[in-house]
Amino acid sequence: MNQIDLSGRAAVITGAARGIGYAAAERFLASGASVAIWDMDKPRADAAAVALGKLGKVTVHIVELTDEADVQKAAADTAAAHGKIDIAVNNAGITGGNGVTWELDPKVWFDVLNVNLYAPYLVCRAVVPHMLKSGYGRIVNIASVAGKEGNPNASHYSASKAGLIGLTKSLGKELATKNIMVNCVTPAASQTEQFAQMTQAHIDYMASKIPMGRFVMPEEIAAMIAWLSSEDCSFTTGGVFDITGGRSTY
Repeated sequence: MNQIDLSGRAAVITGAARGIGYAAAERFLASGASVAIWDMDKPRADAAAVALGKLGKVTVHIVELTDEADVQKAAADTAAAHGKIDIAVNNAGITGGNGVTWELDPKVWFDVLNVNLYAPYLVCRAVVPHMLKSGYGRIVNIASVAGKEGNPNASHYSASKAGLIGLTKSLGKELATKNIMVNCVTPAASQTEQFAQMTQAHIDYMASKIPMGRFVMPEEIAAMIAWLSSEDCSFTTGGVFDITGGRSTY
């Protein structure tokens, strides 16, 4: 593992109880940061905190990320526990299953947009004032190659991730003179628990699109997140960082 210096930084990671979020938390702690897990699954979050706590300071905040008051409270509690908020990683998300657009249930469509786009907006809205106060911040949004290309049978997911890319670009420009960098990563599929929400046909489709012939590992995504969260990322904002094994090269 290459060393990235995050010493003394306090990071919020949504959905850090598992998958990509857990891998990012592990990488952050190994790099010297403290981590606040924002998750709604208390048993999993508590278990993650026990395991991750061997590497450094970890706090758990049970948050309904689509509830404005809940998110604001979590930000205040995190700042109190860690002294500040330097980094925010909007990782939590859902796929909503698969289906052609005209057959997807409107409630499912709305739920995916709510979790994957509205929640990151609420998190950014809550943490940016803390970053402005200290004059430093790094925000990394976990989008998807689906947001760049659009996956068939996943219009709700693709649209939510395209919206997250747009949010990243807008917020990055708004904060460009404030020493707060806002970027996103667009991974190909990573074999996490989200696969349980997809059909095998859709999983096979995603695998067939990757020239490297395999799914990306959560640890590989975490490495990219760590650099985007560091002081070394000092002149890059509003960027979209590809990690798709050659599927998308722009």
